[in-house]
Amino acid sequence: MSEATELLRQLVAIDSINPDLVPGSVGEGEIARFVANWLEHADVEVVLDEPVPGRPNVVGVVHGSGGGRALLLNAHMDTVGVFGMERPHDPIIEGHRLYGRGAYDMKAGLAAILMTAAAARKRSLRGDLIVTAVMDEEYASLGTSAIVKRWHADAAIVTEPTELDVCVAHKGFIWFDIETIGKAAHGSRPQLGIDAIVKMGKVLQGLEHLDLTLRSAPSHPYLSSGSLHASLIQGGQELSSYPAQCLLSVERRTIPGETQEIAESQIQRILDEIATADPTFKASLKTGMIRDPFEIAEDAPIVKTIYHQAAMQLGRQPRFIGGLGWMDSALLSAAGIPTVIFGPGGEGAHAAVEWADLDQLEQSCEILQATVQAFCA
Repeated sequence: MSEATELLRQLVAIDSINPDLVPGSVGEGEIARFVANWLEHADVEVVLDEPVPGRPNVVGVVHGSGGGRALLLNAHMDTVGVFGMERPHDPIIEGHRLYGRGAYDMKAGLAAILMTAAAARKRSLRGDLIVTAVMDEEYASLGTSAIVKRWHADAAIVTEPTELDVCVAHKGFIWFDIETIGKAAHGSRPQLGIDAIVKMGKVLQGLEHLDLTLRSAPSHPYLSSGSLHASLIQGGQELSSYPAQCLLSVERRTIPGETQEIAESQIQRILDEIATADPTFKASLKTGMIRDPFEIAEDAPIVKTIYHQAAMQLGRQPRFIGGLGWMDSALLSAAGIPTVIFGPGGEGAHAAVEWADLDQLEQSCEILQATVQAFCA
């Protein structure tokens, strides 16, 4: 068993379920201690930071001799829950796959940056290498949010799984709450009641039209278009009463160029048009969590460097791709750090069967190490 595979096996064996996702879970404390000890044994300087008590970030620093560019490598330690999994923290190796919770998302990427730090410690670099093993990516990204307040670099690589292709963009999202206001009344007295749930039906029709309009005009080469869907709905008091209130939670996925203001105005326009046609319609729009989309130019120095090193190591030209989900890369980019996403593949993020590709783990280690050597030299 290679050192990288053994490291991944040890990481997967540690329960690091995010307690904000699954209340009562242990969180990142144990895996953070393991990562810190592993880096210290590799003679890498370790700095601990706790955005939340008992849930630290681990930062490893390989200091250069001076005059070179600094590179930051980022991977998260937390995982989602294990519902439906038989042996989530008992890693199983079958062929070239390692099975277990977090193997794919993203402890293989975590193992790769740790191996890269250990290798960098044995080389002569002018620039600094900073490896950040962060908490809470799966919920609110408090880990990387804390990192960017304290650490900076000339570029960053987030090692989320990309199947060894080069990811240069991903979507963002905005959560909205829409509330329609009715008037409570007994079901036998319709002249007194206003049905807030029925009023929300008009909103749902408008949102469906907006979603179809967005998706009918794809404008991004890797991400296609923005989209929108109704996620949660609740309302009413009892079967025999007109509902006085209905609350709809909506998720709007955004592509680069689609701002909060654009997304808000599109939904507000729907509400305004309904209100113009129906004087009894009353509704409010509230904006919740916002995560910006991410994009980096294909000719950015860090992108060109990792693309070239991947092509050299793989013997083929990697693809430029867009990511499906939101990642911490957006936070690093927003902090002024040019960022690219590159990591080993596999399958089963958040699924009952999850595995990492061990061949790609080895290749990602080689590519990252070569990238560090080229970028920080």
